[in-house]
Parts: sequence; C-alpha cells; structure tokens
Amino acid sequence: MQSQVGGAMGGITPVQVEAGSNTGTAVSTMVANLRSQLISIEEHIGGNQQRLAGLHTQAGENSTAYHEAKAHITARLQAGTTRGNPELVAEWNTAQAALDQLSSNINALSSLGTVVANDSSSAHYVLDQVTATFNVSGAVDEDHRQLSVLEDETNQTIILIDRLLRNVSDDVQRQTAYTANERANLTSLAGAIKNGELYGGDLGGAPMLAMSTASSTNYSGTPLVVIRFDHNNVEYQQILYAALSQALQTRPGAGFSVVAVSPTRGTVTAVQLAQTAAKRHAQEVMRSITDMGVPASRLQVASSTDPNATASEVRVFVR
Repeated sequence: MQSQVGGAMGGITPVQVEAGSNTGTAVSTMVANLRSQLISIEEHIGGNQQRLAGLHTQAGENSTAYHEAKAHITARLQAGTTRGNPELVAEWNTAQAALDQLSSNINALSSLGTVVANDSSSAHYVLDQVTATFNVSGAVDEDHRQLSVLEDETNQTIILIDRLLRNVSDDVQRQTAYTANERANLTSLAGAIKNGELYGGDLGGAPMLAMSTASSTNYSGTPLVVIRFDHNNVEYQQILYAALSQALQTRPGAGFSVVAVSPTRGTVTAVQLAQTAAKRHAQEVMRSITDMGVPASRLQVASSTDPNATASEVRVFVR
C-alpha cells in the first residue's frame, strides 16, 4: 500500500489496494465489494493521469509550433518585408491553427476535470460506506482490520484525486490565460503583416469589443497625434504607435478619441467631399490602432471641422 507523487509535472501513482481474504461473514462480502469499487477508482486515476500527460505533450507541441511561426513572422517583419507578404500570411495561419489546437486542448482538459471530479465523488462515497460498515454487526476482527486498511487506502486515494483535480484546474486556468493573451498578440501581428512592418508589443492585451461613435463634436486641447492626409499613402503608423505607447505607459487605462477633421473652405461639394474623406481616413486610423492591440472598447470616433485646415486630418486625443 503506497502512494507516490513526483516528476516535473506532478505525476501521480495510484494506491496499491491490498487484497483481503474472505472470512465468510456478510461483512466480508461488503468489504470485498467496497474494495472492488476502490480498485476501479484507482484504475481511473492511472488512466486520467496518462490522459493529462498526453494533453501536456500536445500542449507543448502546439505551443512550440505557435512560437516557431510567430518567431519567423517577427524576424521577417523586423528585417522589413512587403505589405501583405503571402509567406507571412501562411506563417500566421500556421500560428493561428496552433492556437486553435491549444483551445481544443483546453476543452479536453475541462472534460478531464469533470471525470476526475466524478471520481472524487465516488471515492468519498466509498469512504462513507466503509465508515458505516464498521457499525454492521456480525463481523470478526479480520473484517475490521481489512476495513481499517481500506479506510486508509480510500483516504489516500481522495488526496491523490484532489491533487490530480488541482493539476487539471491549474492547467485550464494557465492555458486559458496564455491563449487569450496570444490571440491578442496574433491580432497585432496580423496588422503588422498587412503593413509590412513591426510596430512593437501589443498595446492592449484585451479582447476587441465594439467601438463607440460620437456625433460631430468640437474637440479642444492638444491632440496626441495629428495625421494630415495631404498626399497619397501617408506613412503614420510608427509615429502613431510610439505616441500611443507613451500615452499608455503614463495612463495604462487611457481611452482615445479619433476625430475626423475636415476643412471648411471651397464649394459646398468640395466641403462634403472633404468630410467624407476625413471620415474614411479616421476609420483607417481606427483599424490601425486596433491592429496595434488597443481594445476597441477604449476608442471613440467622431468628426469635426476646422477652418484653418487645408486638407483632411485625423486627430487622436487622450480621454
């Protein structure tokens, strides 16, 4: 009768249930039945431990595949590459598939946790029955000796099951947090691949939610960034990223207002076209910010006019 816990991942060795002799009493028959139930639970412990070890191995393989793909993408982006490079898109799909496998692994761990919890209930039931059997009349001393051994074995079994359940629960929580964080990072990488350059770390680290929209508003104060769209293909992403990063270092919970600013000079048609262009540019900047990892729940888009503006602008304010 022994138990052992060891190994890097807390390997659990089931309790070796001691065989007992038949004394010919009714109590001896009850003891044999309870012993059979405990042996069945011990077999479950061994099988569940092997299943947990297999899920560990799968998670490690999926994590390795994910980080290899992510590292390849990051290295190429740091060296500079083309916008929307199909090779990087393929690597990104590989990384996403690996994360999807990790999500499946979490589901399997959750199912395993349910099975282990059921075994815990069964073990406690056996312990209750062992305790009750001590009070059954017609037993001989050997029956009570075997009951005492069985009681000790059942208590050890409950300890092992609780440890196994804790290991499974810890794995679920750890892998869930890891996967959620890496999905946010993968979203940031998707934006970097689209633009062919790496901004830096994920600015938000939280799931994307629906953005809010404000009506036409006059904003005052100094904007964090002013992006003037006075020519085609304006390169603003690196400057925007640096400004957002600095703002979030100062105020980690800060939100941002993205304001489409259009000039008021010219004909009515020209003003309307400028307003449309400014709103389109604001949406583009919004997408860039969310690609950088800022949760959309922290963003607000609005529109305004400025008689001093000579071209459509997008102004980003901290709020």
